[in-house]
Amino acid sequence: MNKYFIVHKPFNVLSQFSSTDGKKTLKDFFDVPLNVYPVGRLDYDSEGLLILTDDKKLNQNLLDPLHEHEREYWVQVDGNISEDAMDELQNGVPININGKMYRTKKCVVKKFNDSPKVSERNPPIRFRKSIPESWVKIILREGKNRQVRKMTAAVGFPTLRLIRYRIEKITLEHLHPGEMKTISKAELYNLLEIKKEK
Repeated sequence: MNKYFIVHKPFNVLSQFSSTDGKKTLKDFFDVPLNVYPVGRLDYDSEGLLILTDDKKLNQNLLDPLHEHEREYWVQVDGNISEDAMDELQNGVPININGKMYRTKKCVVKKFNDSPKVSERNPPIRFRKSIPESWVKIILREGKNRQVRKMTAAVGFPTLRLIRYRIEKITLEHLHPGEMKTISKAELYNLLEIKKEK
């Protein structure tokens, strides 16, 4: 029987179970059976939702660009992001992927009126009174390397903090950094809107 877990990866943790350079890994926070690995990844300096499983078919399904699963990121940017910058992000911006320019697909970008309720980061973002910051929600259906950071930098508002809040209908709600919950295959596939194999 396959195993399925939803975890909240903390800041400055590798999305893997082994470390070669002393950095913290998922193993420092989550006790799971052997052969359970993350589906996809989050950068070392990003936080948020990861799915851990030993189900290889789920891995293939979620990572296949043809399926275009929705991923929602909560992004704290440097500066008070403008409507023009958000329009640019929504319509696609050129970013560098492995030395080649790539135009991101259309996406959804919304500004939070108030800062969202998120866990304190350790260490915290350096606070600067003179420079405003804002939070935006970015919903993508693709996942290039460091895409969100490259996108916000391209429109002049570098990312300060990046949290993956949702994949399809699975969210981080009630899950703090370093916490994990077990989920059944039926529920997970349903929330991801994946049709189970016959």
